[in-house]
Amino acid sequence: MTFKFPLPMLLLFLLLNIFLCSSEVLYLPVTKDASTLQYITEVSQRTPLIPIKLLVHLGGRSLWVDCDKGFKSSTYKPGVCNSTQCTYSNPNTCGDCILKPKLQPGCNNNSCYIWGENPLIDWFDDSAEIADDVLVIGSTPGVRVTWPRFIFACFVSRNMVRLLANGVTGIAGFGRESPISIPNQLALDPRFTKKFGICLSSSTTSPGVIFIGSGPYYVYNPKKIDISNDIIYTKLIANKNSFLVTQEYYIQVSSIKIVGQDIPLNKTLLSINKKDIDGGTRISTASPYTILHPSIYDAFKTAFINALPKNVALVESPMKQFGLCFSSKNIKITNVGPDVPVIDVVLHKPSAFWRIYGTNSVVQVSKDVMCLAFVKQDEEREPSIVIGGHQLEENLLIFDLPGKKIGFSSSLKLQQTSCAQYDNI
Repeated sequence: MTFKFPLPMLLLFLLLNIFLCSSEVLYLPVTKDASTLQYITEVSQRTPLIPIKLLVHLGGRSLWVDCDKGFKSSTYKPGVCNSTQCTYSNPNTCGDCILKPKLQPGCNNNSCYIWGENPLIDWFDDSAEIADDVLVIGSTPGVRVTWPRFIFACFVSRNMVRLLANGVTGIAGFGRESPISIPNQLALDPRFTKKFGICLSSSTTSPGVIFIGSGPYYVYNPKKIDISNDIIYTKLIANKNSFLVTQEYYIQVSSIKIVGQDIPLNKTLLSINKKDIDGGTRISTASPYTILHPSIYDAFKTAFINALPKNVALVESPMKQFGLCFSSKNIKITNVGPDVPVIDVVLHKPSAFWRIYGTNSVVQVSKDVMCLAFVKQDEEREPSIVIGGHQLEENLLIFDLPGKKIGFSSSLKLQQTSCAQYDNI
């Protein structure tokens, strides 16, 4: 088998691993930040190594870090124009840096630059310098990898770190097509494949995990179980309407049911608008809650209210973002959370659906008040549905890039385990 490598110096490093070409799994812990609800991971980078915290962004083109101040590394190498490193990264421009009075990491002459993004502020910047440096990634119980020249983007624009959680200095990009996204670079190592699973924890004290590799993906209950077995797959849909969204993950949603009944929807909203970048359904780790197009939200909210038990009283929302709240005094608690109407997101066919239970559909905002954890879209030119973090928690999502498909489990609480139980220590 022949492998094409972006950097010749990686050849020896990778050949040393050929004998390990049976698939392995890298475990990347992910912590939910209590104040911002952002999903944060940590890697080590540079020489000498230092830990850096990164926001997990499914649609991110690359790993990027803030290089504006204090970036020091003896192994930092900027991407020189027309170099293999530069060409492999698909840069948008090449030239000299004019952003700083003197040269520094992130601002060098005769260097290549790519677009980077901060999904929290919907901001794109074309001044990210391509570079490579040492990266150490992974934790027990999986493998831990030291990558001597991992390609990343280096920003000197302070605007890019706006709204990131305290201590977070960049983005961990898992974009589907970018050759320099985290899963696509790691797949150059024959131990891994272009396949990964995300299992976000609902706890702010016990981390969840991203599994990188083909599997199996193990958690404990307390016995060791492979949670990648019982999965519903659906096709990954490409959105080619803009280069800014080609890294994102879109799926087909054909309908939404509440307690088995279809809610009335304008079905044209469920498809990507070929003349624009709106419509369709995107999966996002950057949004804390699922966002629905106004007409979808209104129908969804009405159907949910009608399905609530008659002894449950609606109350005024104590938080502006939530449009439906109710008293939790008469809501029973089950093994899958509050006993509220079950939601089915129907995918490409009626028998393929992702079931959402109370643990993922509502949020307890005070002692006696729960709110529907879906919010109404307030911007135009957006996907009609953005599936957010709260709905993803304690579920396993498998992203099979070669197979162009995404797999959904249902709540791991059904198996009496959680995403935090990936390590039995």
